Amino acid sequence: MQVVKLLSKTQSSSHLLNFILVSSSVCVTYLLASMLLVHNSKPPLHFYSSSQDAYAPTTVEHIVFGIASNQKSWPKRKDYVKLWWKPSQMRGCVFLESMPPNTTSRDDNTTLPPICVSGDTSRFRYTYRGGLRSAIRVARVVLETVALNHSNVRWYVFGDDDTFFFPENLVKTLSKYDHRLWYYIGASSEIYGQNRVFGFGMAFGGAGFAISYPLAKLLAKVFDSCIERYPHLYGSDSRVYSCLTELGVGLTREPGFHQFDVRGNTFGLLAAHPLTPLVSLHHLDQMNPIFPNMTTIKAMEHLLDAAKVDSERILRQTVCYDRWFSWTISISWGYAVQVYRKHIFLPDVLPVQESFQQWKKGNGLAGVYTFNTREFHPDPCQRPTIFFLDSISSSRRGINSVYKKSYENCTLYMGSPRKLEAIRVSTKKLDLNYNQVLLYFRLMLL
Repeated sequence: MQVVKLLSKTQSSSHLLNFILVSSSVCVTYLLASMLLVHNSKPPLHFYSSSQDAYAPTTVEHIVFGIASNQKSWPKRKDYVKLWWKPSQMRGCVFLESMPPNTTSRDDNTTLPPICVSGDTSRFRYTYRGGLRSAIRVARVVLETVALNHSNVRWYVFGDDDTFFFPENLVKTLSKYDHRLWYYIGASSEIYGQNRVFGFGMAFGGAGFAISYPLAKLLAKVFDSCIERYPHLYGSDSRVYSCLTELGVGLTREPGFHQFDVRGNTFGLLAAHPLTPLVSLHHLDQMNPIFPNMTTIKAMEHLLDAAKVDSERILRQTVCYDRWFSWTISISWGYAVQVYRKHIFLPDVLPVQESFQQWKKGNGLAGVYTFNTREFHPDPCQRPTIFFLDSISSSRRGINSVYKKSYENCTLYMGSPRKLEAIRVSTKKLDLNYNQVLLYFRLMLL
């Protein structure tokens, strides 16, 4: 009997020892696996984590453009593209439904992107009542641009024929992101109602948007099968957005892209540009020329004169105060200077003046914008004195830009800024390197 009890105790001790050993082995294995996973996992950073990962700086040669147009609009709007396109450095295509009847001139061949003919889209359904079937063709510009099979590509950038890009600022903006990861970069509309209808997470095509190389390659593989599920959508950008959503990729917002869903005098928007590089403008046909007494083309050329000297600073708003005359001075560099005849609190200066007209009328949300606004006084004499860019020069000492007064027949008084005829602004070239700034703050945190 004692032998049986002893054996029973021995077996119980053995079972307990085995249980302890197995449990310990499982715990050790779990800890080792966890450590390995943590060690090997890399977070999806928006910048390069070390000098070993760093690529050579992104340039415009790493970008391929897909520009959507049609035979009706291209003859006029190609003059917009001609201003910003750099034939010796840029790659891409303008996509039309068919080759233009008249052969393009030799000058066009050397100053514009080549023309590509879009593929047949008759097999795709389009059921949006009152919409345009061409939305399918324009959406497939994404697929057809990737299919050009250019080498050494980091980004694909898409826009309309009236999307006016500022290439240096586009490169600067995209350089903030790791092109090896999946990125969909752009901006929404300025109008709340437009975003409510088409989606707050959608990059509006007229503003232009960018897709990183690996994401674009994957999107191209599934794009045709994807858009077959969305015959009910209105536009091309809605189809791109929906297919990217299916891939689990959301929009990365960059405020330098501008849809410009407004009409008429866009002075208020341009003069209150945020402190970010100006990447694009849109709807140039719906805007008044941005400089007085010029055509739209001449006005954009004039703005580019400033951008060529200091592209990163263009339109950036700076506000300063004059103690002697108690003036408030708002500088939208390379475009205009406004002088208020009294001191105004900075939060009251920054809102956008509603100089423009609504994109659509009759809708209660048509006048609701995604930014703060203030009145653009109907009486020019009650507005600040405005000085528009006249000339710009650069030397080793810095950059000098001269702004001349926009004439208004207003009564002058002692200390009035309207007595001024011109304002000279002196600056140094702005060259902010995102990765350097980021490294600086990381070092400060150590």
